[in-house]
Amino acid sequence: MAPQRSSGPDAEPELPEYAGHYRLESRLGSGGMGVVHLARSGSGMRLAVKVVHAEFARDEEFRGRFRQEVAAARRVSGAFTAPVVDADPEAERPWMATMFIPGPTLAEEVKRNGPMAPGEVRRLMAGLAEALRDIHRVGVVHRDLKPGNVLLAEDGPKVIDFGISRPKDSELRTETGKLIGTPPFMAPEQFRRPREVGPAADVFALGSVIVHAAAGRGPFDSDSPYVVAYQVVHDEPDLTGVPGNLVPLVLRCLAKEPEDRPTPDELMRALRSVAASYDTQAFIPAQREVPPVEDAGDRAERAGSGEPGEEAAGRLRWWTRGRVALAAGALVLAGGAGITAVHWSGAERAPRVRPMATEDRITDWRSTPLTKGTGTPRCTYGSGELLCIAPGTAVGLDPRDGTVRWRRSFAGARWSDPPVVSGGLLQLRDQDGRVTALDPSSGETRLRRQLPRDTGTLYADGIRLVSDTDGRITGTDSASGRTVWQHALPDRAFPRLYAFGADTGAVTAYATTASADGSGTRVTALDPASGGRRWSAELSGVLQPVGAEGGFVYFLAADPVSGDTDAVVRYAVRSGAVRRVPLPAVARGARAVVRDGVVYLLSTDGGVDAVDAGAGKRLWHLETSVSWGSSPVADGRYLYFSAADGRLLAVDTRRGSLAGQTRPRFGARTDLVSSGVPVPVVARGAVYAAAPDGTVFARDTRDPSGW
Repeated sequence: MAPQRSSGPDAEPELPEYAGHYRLESRLGSGGMGVVHLARSGSGMRLAVKVVHAEFARDEEFRGRFRQEVAAARRVSGAFTAPVVDADPEAERPWMATMFIPGPTLAEEVKRNGPMAPGEVRRLMAGLAEALRDIHRVGVVHRDLKPGNVLLAEDGPKVIDFGISRPKDSELRTETGKLIGTPPFMAPEQFRRPREVGPAADVFALGSVIVHAAAGRGPFDSDSPYVVAYQVVHDEPDLTGVPGNLVPLVLRCLAKEPEDRPTPDELMRALRSVAASYDTQAFIPAQREVPPVEDAGDRAERAGSGEPGEEAAGRLRWWTRGRVALAAGALVLAGGAGITAVHWSGAERAPRVRPMATEDRITDWRSTPLTKGTGTPRCTYGSGELLCIAPGTAVGLDPRDGTVRWRRSFAGARWSDPPVVSGGLLQLRDQDGRVTALDPSSGETRLRRQLPRDTGTLYADGIRLVSDTDGRITGTDSASGRTVWQHALPDRAFPRLYAFGADTGAVTAYATTASADGSGTRVTALDPASGGRRWSAELSGVLQPVGAEGGFVYFLAADPVSGDTDAVVRYAVRSGAVRRVPLPAVARGARAVVRDGVVYLLSTDGGVDAVDAGAGKRLWHLETSVSWGSSPVADGRYLYFSAADGRLLAVDTRRGSLAGQTRPRFGARTDLVSSGVPVPVVARGAVYAAAPDGTVFARDTRDPSGW
């Protein structure tokens, strides 16, 4: 197997082929701290190997925590966990190998198939009680038991991910002021007295996990971790949906004081007498009907060690502003292993949502792979068609159901640009600079043109704009290829081209050139149709325009040395006023979109920020599990972006919370990791995305939690 490579600009040039003596065959998943691979030993045994990200391998504090994770996992290796086979915390890239365990996590099972049946819930509770008994027997407290850390294997549930567990005799202690865990599944003492957390905290988490399994949501339910923290400490749990004969036991598990909770042994004894229907049959989740697009063969096997996935939000309860303020004032949450942290710095916004006609709605669908080779398709919407390209092919899909309306083959062609509909034609450009324009309704060729390879290309308002290294911009008619105008910039530098306003019908093109020392950026606004200059400005810093609305142009400001985004800039076209909003922390490799005056940024490490440039503040921050995601798009209510593993994610822009996500679709070549992730397309009340397995799929935008 060839070593895994990343094609991203700042990514590690070559991911490891081996961890110790174990050959890494494919990538199972990734998280904030490392990547989990499917691997094989010399004898052919399948293993799950976690390899720490290089940046954390250089952090001595993290190495200490990884040593602790390995030690804890080794102490608890047994029937109810993923046994540790080997590990090297001192390697250049620390790693740990465990037995590979096929099966979904509890979070995945509930998200895909809904709440479990009462019998399944009883068996799950018994299995987790047994697991905690064994974990606690060797003096380990897990401290992060949650649905994402429970694997549903054929012979019973397995508890995984001991990344923040702590043996009682460990010298590592929780730092003052830091709470580590996942708020909906943390015990009250983890918020009040984190240094005194003991085995009873895991029992509290078990109760929360059982409610999630039985009801599809936790006993304390809110999009804000601060509100959840308040509920855990002060409110009574909501046990709606929990089987009646389990309610008393779950209530005991969720007692506010540790001494009032049962031990795992007491739970096991109580469960034996709960109901005669309890049995010892194999723990195989019941099969429920799924939409046709969810092929049985697509169910991904999960590793027995690794990174917890994002969990879909359940039913939402919105709480009063006063309670949020009380909770936020009382608690400061700091992210640790396995936590999704949301930082609020302002009141919620209510972006405008344009109603969608009922007849425009589509049903969820998934296409067949568009190509037999490798490569994620890239799509656009135009002329009533969903138009996609993949290596060597172009396809027109019916946006309602994904059926192929036409297909064109381009032997050996690899596209350099995403597809664009301009001048009524589908415009394609390959890596050699050849432009081919197709009829979007039939796929027939209407125009061919050769462009120099070292040029920038942009389509705006029926015009193709091409910039060259001499600072000249040429506008040609997209339909005929006829040159319409030329414009030469005064500094003769190679300009970058952008365009905004297509959704309003008033398109403006922007050409930017940064000074050699990074002290300033010249921005020239052009009329795409005529090439006439609308305005020009010299602005401070290295700026990249990301949107224009209501007389303002919005930019990301980058540090001239690192290139990381450290601020959002708003420029008022009429007055020339500039407003700069610094970010609390830099956003690496940020991509952004503007909607209703709010700039939404997605960084390469999965952080999402919402910045209100008018108010001069960040509204919220969300950490996701996505590395090297696509550029984001927004429809007013949700922010959408894709991950390199084929997931499509939706973020609620009002609350700053994950609203839903699809599952990964890696495809055959999991050794290839690309940062060029296609941008989702929003049209007809749906969001369209593509995956590395070569498929294109559609999801209804009304309720991402059902994805």
